Amino acid sequence: MKSKTLFLFALAAAMVPIGETQGQEKPLGPVRFTKVQIASESYESVGVFDVNGDGISDLVSGAYWYEGPNFIRKHYIGPVKPYGEYWDDFSNIPLDVNGDGRMDYVTGSWFSNSVRWHENPGDDQEWKQHIIGETGNVEGTMGWDIDGDGHIEIVPNTPGHPLRFFKLLRDGTGRAAGRFQEVVVAANQGHGLGFGDVNGDGRGDFVISNGWLEAPEDPLTGKWVLHEEFDFGGASLPILLVDVNQDGKMDIIVGQGHDYGLDWYEQTVDSKGNRAWVKHPIDPFNSQYHTMQWVDLDGDGQGELLTGKRYRAHNGGDPGADDLLGLYYFKWNGESFSKQVISYGPLGVGKGAGLSFSTADLRNTGRLDIVVAGKDGLYVFYNEGTTP
Repeated sequence: MKSKTLFLFALAAAMVPIGETQGQEKPLGPVRFTKVQIASESYESVGVFDVNGDGISDLVSGAYWYEGPNFIRKHYIGPVKPYGEYWDDFSNIPLDVNGDGRMDYVTGSWFSNSVRWHENPGDDQEWKQHIIGETGNVEGTMGWDIDGDGHIEIVPNTPGHPLRFFKLLRDGTGRAAGRFQEVVVAANQGHGLGFGDVNGDGRGDFVISNGWLEAPEDPLTGKWVLHEEFDFGGASLPILLVDVNQDGKMDIIVGQGHDYGLDWYEQTVDSKGNRAWVKHPIDPFNSQYHTMQWVDLDGDGQGELLTGKRYRAHNGGDPGADDLLGLYYFKWNGESFSKQVISYGPLGVGKGAGLSFSTADLRNTGRLDIVVAGKDGLYVFYNEGTTP
């Protein structure tokens, strides 16, 4: 097993403009990462949270959790059912569901047709499973604060089934009660899902593959209105809502989960209030951009697009499935996105993004590290900061 192999990436051209004068602030160079293999397991999702209450982040993926800070010691969670190359574990969302002070997690999968939570026992006993809701095929599960109360709701992406979310109920003191309220938003949804304030009214809207659902004043009881303004096909999970060009309007970033393509859609509004979306390619040359995050990796206070190829997303049946693996971040330069390579190469050299990855400051450096699972193994990419 390879471990602690330092990868210094200087793949981008020099970022200092020609003719720069003394006193001008120099743009940051590419971020360097140290790649460490944690396990050769083929689960496709990983979460980061403090399992044992020692104040140190641990990794949770599939049938195991890996004890921080070095993640060498692993603990058995319980059996995870295999389905061919897949496992019944498509997300690991940390959430103290029963209010006992121990962090549990939420998962589900395409095959189980349900969303469930795994109860943290506080010792090395197996974690009990509890059904949250029967939903149909689960492409993945997100945790978003839908009603703005400061707590996340559980939102599964279930193509061909209703869009719904599950609100964790709480008692009068705010303590989680271990029960969920189900809220149906729409009768159907496709592959891919996003959440954010599309129209600037202060309420979070849903973005699905064929449009966006405008939030009512009360998201728990009101009617969500569909605006069919685009068609993203087999979109990523999540679809990101970001004001890319900082013009005050929310734009959309979407990858193709099972095909080639990564694009951002610029929101425009004319004098009559008509909304349109202008497509801008980010990377049309790589496939299976199934998951992504918008995070500040270089510490400049601005977000970067972090994503990569999901290795064998459909067991080798997708366009580009045999292409080299890659994990990348894309930095907005004011006009377009510039691509920085974190890991790239054939299986065993390059690393893909899996189905659901995590970012966290694992060493208290003030920098976000990347934790990535997948059919190509579980790895940590430690953020060593920007190049001089």
